[in-house]
Amino acid sequence: MQQNHRSGFVNIVGNPNVGKSTLMNRLVGEKLSIITAKAQTTRHRIIGIVNTPEYQVVYSDTPGVLRPNYKLQEQMLNFSLSALQDADVLLYVTDVVEKIDKNDHFLTKVQQLDLPVLLLINKVDLTSQAELEKMVEQWSALLPKAEIYPISASNNFGVDIVQKRVLELIPESPPYFEKDALTDKPARFFVTEIIREKALLLYQKEVPYAIEVVVEEFKEETGIIRIRALILVERDTQKGIVIGHKGESLKKLGTMARKDIERFFEKKVYLQLYVKVEKDWRNRDNMLKTFGYKLE
Repeated sequence: MQQNHRSGFVNIVGNPNVGKSTLMNRLVGEKLSIITAKAQTTRHRIIGIVNTPEYQVVYSDTPGVLRPNYKLQEQMLNFSLSALQDADVLLYVTDVVEKIDKNDHFLTKVQQLDLPVLLLINKVDLTSQAELEKMVEQWSALLPKAEIYPISASNNFGVDIVQKRVLELIPESPPYFEKDALTDKPARFFVTEIIREKALLLYQKEVPYAIEVVVEEFKEETGIIRIRALILVERDTQKGIVIGHKGESLKKLGTMARKDIERFFEKKVYLQLYVKVEKDWRNRDNMLKTFGYKLE
């Protein structure tokens, strides 16, 4: 490995719906994090790795910070808090819509950090120059040590400047992962995320939040991947909604997910979906552990 190789962990944190996942996908150049307009779309810490011969940047997308109502949300908050511990650079994402004092408890923790913090004000296309200047002033007072960058992740505005600054800030170090690695997550994980994303888009109210997906079979054959996945819900009524009249909703979900999975793996996919009731799984420690939500 050549001298002066740089490697670092760059963690993306912030409140729900400020555009963290869109930013992550821009920075990595791959769709690793699922994106919908619903809050709490991201449940895990998702790592995306950018490699060149000179550097390796390990980006980490985290769940939006919220006050937990059930055990799953407690674990999601733990993922976000853990991202403050192990970063070389922290990207704190806010946007022009949210109130600045939202979640001041988490902000206090960020203020105490002794590491480079880049404060990214996202969605600048939705505000005026005067409003933006006012926001920059307010954020400078709250996080005096942070560097502030106005960006629009969905329009890819300002993202390259952030990338350039990240490369200047990460330390000299050998790579942490293989140089051809894109993520630390297995293929099955992305299948579950894609199915979950489609559920968030298709179903209303509480239903998508009560859904967890388990890939029971992932068989890669010549020219095709065969996948059998189980959709878990918490109640019988939710099961009925997920399946829909004569199975139509489930069929629609399967078609949408299959197309995206095929794009992700660049291969034909045969996808079978089943629905099962797992009572109150979001509050059961053993279930949360099974689904990878428990921090060791």
